Amino acid sequence: MRALQEARNLMSAQPQIRNLRFGSLAHVARHWHGGRRSVTTFFDNLSVFFPRGERFFVASVRAHQKRVSDPELLAAIRLFCGQEGVHGREHDLYNASLAAKGYPIAAMEARVDAILGLVERALPKRWQLSATCALEHFTALLGMLILANPALLEGADPTMAALWRWHAAEENEHKAVAFDVFVAAGGTYAERAVIMALASLIFWAKVFEHQARMMKVDGTLFSADEWAALGRFLFVEPGGMGTLARHYLSYYRPGFHPDDIDSAPVIEAWKRSAATG
Repeated sequence: MRALQEARNLMSAQPQIRNLRFGSLAHVARHWHGGRRSVTTFFDNLSVFFPRGERFFVASVRAHQKRVSDPELLAAIRLFCGQEGVHGREHDLYNASLAAKGYPIAAMEARVDAILGLVERALPKRWQLSATCALEHFTALLGMLILANPALLEGADPTMAALWRWHAAEENEHKAVAFDVFVAAGGTYAERAVIMALASLIFWAKVFEHQARMMKVDGTLFSADEWAALGRFLFVEPGGMGTLARHYLSYYRPGFHPDDIDSAPVIEAWKRSAATG
């Protein structure tokens, strides 16, 4: 509950680095999303990506910081790095709590690390930044969905709901930073379109893999009811995943910018709710 109080105390009108601490999460039930097993696993499996992913994002942006002269963008880079650093720290603890429940987190994190390590060794720095832009687009869209549809976390453990809404809001606050650095570094449309297509295939393949591996531990991997329940949750009731297709595809438009998708209303609504909730 201390984290919830800190969230209320740290809201302001401007984006900021909110040094929230949710703790070990040892007290959180295994299926914290109202007892929904496959749904809880979907959220948990996304957490596996974040600690290594956030470090990759920060490194790829910092590698191009010298190409930036705009003082506002330089300030935004500092905000981006600070927010991502806190996200990584809290998801490290989140993932440790999942490992304590018997999920193969270390093995899954190792495979994420191997993929990103290969990207870092094999791809030019600007292509790595393009991959960050692509993955930031995913996190911003998923975050906007969480903020816009409160039913997606209805019945969830309050600490977990607060963690996911906080992360969702901050991903939308800094969603344009990597993209703007990419543009400042001379990034091209062809680079970001091709990298987005590749990143999409790899990311969603890994999401499915994580889901299957964690459901296997729960004994639900071959449960048609659990897979159907997850599908209904994501696409029917409360749903919303299907509505993201248009925003995802907009990334392939030559003149696209992340701010074309207006997430300011849901961020402000979250700030008011966190300040008074």
